[in-house]
Amino acid sequence: MSALALSVVLSLVSAVAYAAGAIVQEQVAVSHPDEQYAPLRRPSWWAAVALNGLGGLLHVVALAYGPLSLVQPLGALTIVFALPMAALFVGRKAGATAWRGAIMATIGLAGLLSLVGAADAQSLTTPQRIGAALVTGGAVVALMIAGRAAHRHPAVRSMLLATASGIAFGMSSVFTKTVAVDWTGGVSAADLPSLAVIGVLATAGMLLSQASYKGGGLAAPLATLTVVNPVVAAAVGITMFGETFRYGTTGTALALSCGVVAAGGLILLTTERLAGAQTAEPVATPAAGLPGGFPQEPVTARLEKALAEVREDLREDVVFIPAQAVEEPVAASTEAPEPPPLYGPFYGGPYVPLTVPGRPRERIRS
Repeated sequence: MSALALSVVLSLVSAVAYAAGAIVQEQVAVSHPDEQYAPLRRPSWWAAVALNGLGGLLHVVALAYGPLSLVQPLGALTIVFALPMAALFVGRKAGATAWRGAIMATIGLAGLLSLVGAADAQSLTTPQRIGAALVTGGAVVALMIAGRAAHRHPAVRSMLLATASGIAFGMSSVFTKTVAVDWTGGVSAADLPSLAVIGVLATAGMLLSQASYKGGGLAAPLATLTVVNPVVAAAVGITMFGETFRYGTTGTALALSCGVVAAGGLILLTTERLAGAQTAEPVATPAAGLPGGFPQEPVTARLEKALAEVREDLREDVVFIPAQAVEEPVAASTEAPEPPPLYGPFYGGPYVPLTVPGRPRERIRS
């Protein structure tokens, strides 16, 4: 097998490993929603970490055997592999909109990365490394705060956290390249801060990617992460490492077009997820005959109100007899009682109707 063919095979296997890791992460987020960032006690989450580590290792080895212009676009196939794998292994099927968005994001990203030209290996100076680390940390923290503020909108929150994860992973790749260039001239203690930054960014990217799958599904967070990661790395390469697009102005225009296609794919994935979230939410039906569509009163509230009315009726109907009246014996009379008059005296007093014994009393409510 030639070096080019080996590079292609490693890139494809790397994309499959990344896709499998994303599927496992999404399943962990669904089954354990209370553990957002680091479900350390879940063996399945550690399996996802291992799969992502395997994908990263295979990607690095593929870069050793093949050109960057070939390996990087093949890594964009992660989202394309993830959708059928999720439908096959966990029964999570994607709709037509999700497929269109995933294919658009993959094509746009692949075209963008294929147009990035190669440049001589360069490293970053100490001020550049400090500035890049501070800007990256500020951007990631800002996106985390925005995601926390958007907790009532799971799809938006998921996209914000996935973007933060992609930025962290992309800048981790930038610092990895910097350290790799430095190590060609020998290992030095000056690279220890860069190694620490790589560890922090890689860990943050993993934890943020795990949190992005909570309430966001699989396709939208994974596509966002897959696009943002290399785009950030390519942008830093163009601005700091002197890399350029191929074919001059034409290549730059094509790269911008590919970026628009990739962004359109992400928008489709986001709108598809938002539509699914709105469909899943219960819709309150308005009460029949009520103006303005006021919601119906809950059944439990109506039952409690009816019981309260029954208690009030019982309190009003109960006649309390004094204890003295019960203790004193009442002499029985043998004479028949005279029938009570139906009305009070006609002269010398007010008109007062008297109650008739045995007649049920009717309650009149106001």
